[in-house]
Amino acid sequence: MEPAAWGVVPGHRDLPVPPVTAALLRAQSTRFAGLDPLLPPAVEPPTGEPIRAALPDGEPVAGVLVRTLLEPGTPQTLWSAMDVSELHPILGDTDGEALDALLRATRPLLDDAADSSLVVTWPSRDLRAARALLAHGLVPLSVLAVRTAPPGPVITAPGVVIRRAGTADLPALTESAMAELTYSSLVGGAFLRPGAPAIKRAALSMHLLQGDPIWIAERDGVTIGHAEGWHTDSIPGSWAETRVRHGRWGYVNCLSVREEARGTGVGRALMGVVHAELLDRSIGSFLYYNPPNPLSPTFWSRQGYRPLWTVWETRPACALR
Repeated sequence: MEPAAWGVVPGHRDLPVPPVTAALLRAQSTRFAGLDPLLPPAVEPPTGEPIRAALPDGEPVAGVLVRTLLEPGTPQTLWSAMDVSELHPILGDTDGEALDALLRATRPLLDDAADSSLVVTWPSRDLRAARALLAHGLVPLSVLAVRTAPPGPVITAPGVVIRRAGTADLPALTESAMAELTYSSLVGGAFLRPGAPAIKRAALSMHLLQGDPIWIAERDGVTIGHAEGWHTDSIPGSWAETRVRHGRWGYVNCLSVREEARGTGVGRALMGVVHAELLDRSIGSFLYYNPPNPLSPTFWSRQGYRPLWTVWETRPACALR
């Protein structure tokens, strides 16, 4: 799944931050640091509809609800509802009780569109918040996981050749990408939209033309999997700044292994090659995976990744309790 910056308005951080919100952001950054040392400081949310709520003792909490309507045929539509409402909580140093209050204040603002979702991205280690999110009907459909260990030895799989892909490999890469998309759609992390193969082919072609590395795995000349990734810089104002600490990171966009080749070491072999390149001169790497996928959590844990952010969703958005 490629990163999405739903509703981000260029230059929005140039706008003045209300004093209450600024204080809450500072307190939230301190709380995040206590939850997980790899979490970046909280930043001002994108422009959207402000939401205010208060705890029983009168302590304020706030949030911003950003609604985005996606264009048909764009890559984002393959891992997102067409009508996305993303809630950006600003809770200060409070916990799940504050998130509960904010979600209650959000419910009347949601549309009843069928192909819609409410999305909340929150630190994975905040268990009190998880309790509130579950109580309101949201489910953890994806996780942003990080790895900070250096690359290990490259592992080989019997009879498997791994090489960098080129434009001549587009048909095979598209088929491999569609195999991953089809599997992910079974566990709620992806959407099989009309025209999905063309969307995948166009995205792969763009990455190849940009020089982003794509690796292909073959056995007896037949493609059995591939991986995609690139470097990204977390700097002030970037989308990555909201997810990982400042610095250069490797991003793993996709790992796909054909069903008949799973369990034979192909995925481990691919990731060994990916890490050898992406972790060079990087402070770590990160990726998204789907917790409901019975294979993903175990596989990625063995690859040295652990959850940093959990992406909670309810579909349609109006299903929020």
